[in-house]
Amino acid sequence: MKIEPFGVEQWMNAWETKCDLNLAETCVASLTLAELMQMAGTTQQMPADLAAMQMTYGEIRGSARLRGLVAAGFAGQGAQNVLITHGTIGANHMVYQTLVGAGDHVVAITPTYQQHTAIPRSLGADVTEVALREESGWLPDWDAVAAAVTPATKIIALTNPNNPTGALIDRDGLERVSEIAKSVGAWVLCDEVYRGTEQHTPVPSIVEVYDKGISTGSTSKAYSLAGLRLGWIVGPEPLLDDCEVHRDYTTISVGMVDDYFAAMAFDAKDVILERAHDITRGNLAVLDAWIGAEPKARYVKPKAGTTAFVAFDVPMKSYDLCVALLQDTGVMFTPGSSLGVEGYVRIGFACYPEVLKAGLAKVSDWLASQGWRR
Repeated sequence: MKIEPFGVEQWMNAWETKCDLNLAETCVASLTLAELMQMAGTTQQMPADLAAMQMTYGEIRGSARLRGLVAAGFAGQGAQNVLITHGTIGANHMVYQTLVGAGDHVVAITPTYQQHTAIPRSLGADVTEVALREESGWLPDWDAVAAAVTPATKIIALTNPNNPTGALIDRDGLERVSEIAKSVGAWVLCDEVYRGTEQHTPVPSIVEVYDKGISTGSTSKAYSLAGLRLGWIVGPEPLLDDCEVHRDYTTISVGMVDDYFAAMAFDAKDVILERAHDITRGNLAVLDAWIGAEPKARYVKPKAGTTAFVAFDVPMKSYDLCVALLQDTGVMFTPGSSLGVEGYVRIGFACYPEVLKAGLAKVSDWLASQGWRR
């Protein structure tokens, strides 16, 4: 199977260990295991049940405890509706492997995480991209989505909250895309990895709106535990049965230690998400003030997520701009070109506040000093 290079991951792999101030990171500032255990109210020494854990495969679908804890975040779902995976990236891949093949059709709302276009194409499917636009607040044109579906459409794919723009589709929008999907019998795959980072009122999950809705997510973003590499698929049980056939050829199961700490995180969910909200809401206020004072920058203020899609009024392509910033200031953004959209950069604002403030100040100084690149 041939697949196109993963633009954003190649960018991160090339530069994230070489920057001084990482404003390309998309996870809320990561927790240490000591911090997690403290939030969960357990000792910072190794818990006895963890020390005694035998290193077998464990429950293949994920522990019943963890699946129940994940399901509790979705109205009308139980443990039987949850399959634990190797991160959201594993969840999405498994869904496409299960549902999509040669001759099928996928509608992807873009920009998005590249999995949602590259994987179905690699499986032989036709992919129609429906582009989001800044002037529409980065929200979908549902008439364009409706026009894109065909009788061969297997999946309508979207990220909500959106990566990279931070736009948030509300219940009305989710109901609209569900109606469109239902008209041709399609699934709606909603990558909800940034769920829990809303600036204000949360919106429903797609599985709470549509009976052929599929939600994928993980502990990476709002839970600040990307190192666990633990995610999930939430959806109808027969779909998960089919997905499990594919996982037997890839991951079999997640690690028992990952499962253990993920369950601990869900036990401390309220504390962890309060921390995430404090960081993302406080930092977005900092970014918003900076955008307002920076004459060369503009954006649509995110409603959720950990990233903003910012346009800079400079005569440089996004990749060249990001490389120049890295080399001259040590500040790392992500070029829009690596996400398939030229003219913008993605700024991650969920790092520690002092990192964000220092990075933005350096960028302003650099922009003012260019004059413009005489």
